[in-house]
Amino acid sequence: MAIRWFLCCCCKFYSNAGLKSARLVANSEMGSTEILEKESAESLSNGTSSNLEAAKRLAKRLYQLDRFKRSDVAKHLGKNNEFSKLVAEEYLKFFDFTGMTLDQSLRYFFKAFSLVGETQERERVLIHFSNRYFSCNPNTIASQDGVHCLTCAIMLLNTDLHGHNIGKKMTCQEFITNLQGINEGVEFSKDLLKALYNSIKNEKLEWAVDDEEKKKSPSEGTDEKANGTHPKTVSRIGSTTNPFLDIPHDPNAAVYKSGFLARKIHADMDGKKTPRGKRGWKTFYAVLKGTVLYLQKDEYKPEKALSEEDLKNAVSVHHALASKAIDYEKKPNVFKLKTADWRVLLFQTQSPEEMQGWISKINCVAAVFSAPPFPAAIGSQKKFSRPLLPATTTKLSQEEQLKSHEGKLKQISTELAEHRSYPPDKKVKAKEVDEYKLKDHYLEFEKTRYEIYVGILKEGGKELLSHDENEAAGLKKSHSSPSLNPESSPITAKVKRNVSERKDHRPETPSIKQKVT
Repeated sequence: MAIRWFLCCCCKFYSNAGLKSARLVANSEMGSTEILEKESAESLSNGTSSNLEAAKRLAKRLYQLDRFKRSDVAKHLGKNNEFSKLVAEEYLKFFDFTGMTLDQSLRYFFKAFSLVGETQERERVLIHFSNRYFSCNPNTIASQDGVHCLTCAIMLLNTDLHGHNIGKKMTCQEFITNLQGINEGVEFSKDLLKALYNSIKNEKLEWAVDDEEKKKSPSEGTDEKANGTHPKTVSRIGSTTNPFLDIPHDPNAAVYKSGFLARKIHADMDGKKTPRGKRGWKTFYAVLKGTVLYLQKDEYKPEKALSEEDLKNAVSVHHALASKAIDYEKKPNVFKLKTADWRVLLFQTQSPEEMQGWISKINCVAAVFSAPPFPAAIGSQKKFSRPLLPATTTKLSQEEQLKSHEGKLKQISTELAEHRSYPPDKKVKAKEVDEYKLKDHYLEFEKTRYEIYVGILKEGGKELLSHDENEAAGLKKSHSSPSLNPESSPITAKVKRNVSERKDHRPETPSIKQKVT
């Protein structure tokens, strides 16, 4: 499962980043306020004692919220420099977790501030928490690494059980299985894992928010820039309980394309079959804004706040791939969008030109802005699982982004060739054959995706996004009746599912052959 892969990465990130001191950054980003800049200047002066005293003062002010908001705290604890590390260590000293369980400690910790900011910043905050918990309870869990793995597991479990995910929720047994074999050979106590699971299941893990955030209306709250302070309104845009996979909602992001689209949900997360009653076609006014495709009931107006329903329908296009739905023959001008979490959606446009325009823009946004994947997982795995792909926007230059995509393409191509060189024996269990086919399907898709990304960046990438398209070719229905083609609206009679519908729900691969040359 994907969660198992990610827990492995948590352990790897912790051992690489958490146990080693970060390099001192010359131009440290200690904050935007004038007061904080003075603290930074003092903290970076020569002399360990001076740095430590400055860190203690800042940590105390952060804990007491002295001219800081709760949403300011995490960004000052999670920077990748030596001073921020000192501040975090001093800040955590205000918390005594002695005798508390891990979940109790997390709840206590999160009452003090909002765990917001960029993915890596929040990850570093959790690393500091793990260190502090272990120092307070050295005999509860075998190592700091183990504490951090469990902390990541709890955060992901919280998202799975209480987020707006589609599909079956994780069971206690699945939670236990996901944590087997990833703690450097030392298995976690099953009683401990059961207790953690039941605690999170019975009570959602939440963090504090600023008073002004509580007073905001749902529509106002969704305009915050990836702050994760409104879990009920952010919906798919950000789980808010998962500090790794939140999708940035930037109200100031550029609009790359807009127009009416009819949408059909083809497959839910992880390619699971969409329930029959939820597969119907619906028409929306689509806006590709930043890395998110917003699907709204009415035409887009910049000054109008997004509703909760708009956010629920929104789709992130990071690491996604759009392509013509060549196997779907019931309607013309239909393209397919496969997302990072392997949901599949069909969209119908009015013309072939409009369809190609959407495909090009979506793939261009994905190629230009998708952040590099997390590092490869470590530890043994009993079954294949897809890596989790970060939803944050890349910080790489276009040249660096191209090199990153080319590196992934080379890696995936090599792995696919090796995978097909060793097909399963005819005598193996059907489950192992399914695992082989699933991995083959994944590698083939990733190879195609990166080939397209590389081609786009070689052609100009960001320059292609700035080109204006002739929106006159788009849909021109009235605002009150945004129907694509009334006379060809989907009928309610039961029909046999199309071949393409079966393909994306249950991945198919070419027949297994002997060793590939």
